Amino acid sequence: MHFNPYGGPAAQVAAGLVNMPDADAAELLRMMRDAGMSLTRLTDADAREARAWGRRLRPVFTEPGPDRRVDLVNGLLAETACRPFVSRHDGLPAHLHYAAEDDPLPRRIRAFTAGGLAHLMCEDPDRLGACARDGCEIVFVDTSRNGRRRFCSTRCATRVHVAEHRARAS
Repeated sequence: MHFNPYGGPAAQVAAGLVNMPDADAAELLRMMRDAGMSLTRLTDADAREARAWGRRLRPVFTEPGPDRRVDLVNGLLAETACRPFVSRHDGLPAHLHYAAEDDPLPRRIRAFTAGGLAHLMCEDPDRLGACARDGCEIVFVDTSRNGRRRFCSTRCATRVHVAEHRARAS
C-alpha cells in the first residue's frame, strides 16, 4: 500500500524509533534516511531525545482500542504543537511540513512522526500494529496489499505457526 509522505515515511520513522530503543545516533540517522526523512546529521543529544520520543510512540502501535489510539495520537499532536505549512526545499515540489526547517531537530522529528501517525490514523488505522508473537516487541506499519499483517517478520510468523502445529499434533 502506498501512503502520502506523512502517513508513509513519517509513520515508518515512528516505528523505527520504537524498534530502536538502544540505537546510537548513526544508526538512527541511517534508519530515518532509509525511511525517507531528509536529515544531514543527528547528534548524540538529538538521538537521546529521539529514543525518548520513541518510547512515547510505542502505545500508539500497541493499543488495541481504536478510540484510545486516536486519543494517544491527539495527545502527541498537542504535545508537538504542530503548525502545518507548505514547504519548498531542496528542489522538491511544494509539500506539507509540521515543523519549520529551522526548528531544532528533535522538534522536527516529533512533529514529523506525530503528523505521520495522525495521517495514517485517518487513512487506515488498522495499518499500525505490533507483532502478535508473545515476547516480540517489534512494531510495524502494515504496507501489505490486504492490510492483515499480524507479525513483524516471516520468522516470527513461522515460529508461531510451528508452535501451533506442534500443539495440535501432540
